[in-house]
Amino acid sequence: MNKPLAGTLIALALAGATTAPAMASSPANTAPVKAVAPAAVDFAGTVALSNCSGSVVRMPSSLSTDPALVLSNGHCLETGMPAAGQVVKDRASTRTFSLLNGAGTKVATLQASKIAYATMTDTDISVYQLTKTYDQIQSQYGIGALTLNDVRPTQGSAITVVSGYWKRTYSCNVDGFAYRLKEDAWTWKDSVRYTSSCNTIGGTSGSPVIDTTTGKVVAVNNTGNESGGTCTMNNPCEVDANGAVTVRQGINYAQQTYQIIPCVGPGNVFDLNRAGCTLPKP
Repeated sequence: MNKPLAGTLIALALAGATTAPAMASSPANTAPVKAVAPAAVDFAGTVALSNCSGSVVRMPSSLSTDPALVLSNGHCLETGMPAAGQVVKDRASTRTFSLLNGAGTKVATLQASKIAYATMTDTDISVYQLTKTYDQIQSQYGIGALTLNDVRPTQGSAITVVSGYWKRTYSCNVDGFAYRLKEDAWTWKDSVRYTSSCNTIGGTSGSPVIDTTTGKVVAVNNTGNESGGTCTMNNPCEVDANGAVTVRQGINYAQQTYQIIPCVGPGNVFDLNRAGCTLPKP
């Protein structure tokens, strides 16, 4: 994983290679949240965690009055990495996040009310619910949320990984997809594989992966093979449908995010029984 970082430079273990690390306010109630317009990718809407990166995100149907959400990796949880098969849902949390503007300058500290959903099974995601709504964040800090794309990314598409922790971006393309990506005890499905120029490092874990054409989030950065090991911590391996194993030293990966959308209902509430929701259940 692109290791999460404890404090400043102490690596945990699971992200880029297994954990590394001004809009006007919208009208009330039923007004949809304004999406970030496709443009040059910057740091607006990204956040820095204590050990990882993340971003304030919205579903395509989220309303401006909904409590805002922060997306990062499951292995970045303040309580430690979930075990294989474990799902965390609606657990109280007071974690804080440094909100960045387009230049990468901190403009606010946001606080969670709970971990809405987190797992390292099939995917590697954590989604925190904040104490502020999207409209409050826009009105007070001039920052809009990034929108999750509702379709699967395509091979060859141009992407940018935006790390709020390091205030650094990585640009490359989607090289392809790993049928299964296995790292130590964890296995992830249909992972995005980057071309080599996205050489993400510890602390970039949880960074949004943005399609540079649409400006929408298509994945969340989470791991990479650091030293050529096979299916071990910080050395994920690809496993195809026939069980054949491939190791790609120096190549990094992300987990797709379009499958989150069907699991989020009105009010940005995670409902794992919604039609089309395939995320693992507790």
